[in-house]
Amino acid sequence: MTRRRTSGKSLKRKVAIRNERRTIVVFCEGEGSEPDYVIGLRNLPQVSDNSALSIEVSDVHGVPYTLVDNAVALNKSDPEVDECWCLFDVEWPQHHPRLAEAINRARDAAGVHVAVSNPCFEVWLLMHFRNVTAFLDTDEAERQSRAEDGRPGKRISADVYMPKRGQAAERARKLDARHQRDGSVTPHDNPSSGMFSLLEAIGA
Repeated sequence: MTRRRTSGKSLKRKVAIRNERRTIVVFCEGEGSEPDYVIGLRNLPQVSDNSALSIEVSDVHGVPYTLVDNAVALNKSDPEVDECWCLFDVEWPQHHPRLAEAINRARDAAGVHVAVSNPCFEVWLLMHFRNVTAFLDTDEAERQSRAEDGRPGKRISADVYMPKRGQAAERARKLDARHQRDGSVTPHDNPSSGMFSLLEAIGA
């Protein structure tokens, strides 16, 4: 009986295919907790392997529309940029000007997203430690946030927050679902934070 010959395994070494990293630019206000936190995300292995995060800090404080406008301009002019994200606050009791315009402009622009925290970024920091379900004004959110991590001012240690980011994202996601059920939209979705969407986008 004639044996059927089977083809042997190829001796060529398979070359691993590495996905090209996406370039994501994050726009935020001032020097403080937001840039510190984003740098912490950027240093995570699962993020740095897949995304090149760049941070643009605005020197114009308290104007979300300016952040979005800059993000739209960059996304249009730089073909290397895949996505832009704008991090900004609502602020209570006095809201940021042109808040709704900023959100709508980002929604209408391709490749531009927002992560809005209500009343402020500190509510997102609080979610790393516990559930936050009651209305907060900006001063109270900042006070409670500093009490949780013991920092004296705006700057944070990202190492404190990175291990707890999954819990924070789950809490923020549940709040978002609650506001959607209630029909509460910005600025009436206090407390809330869209930071969980940024984490999902960068694989964090």
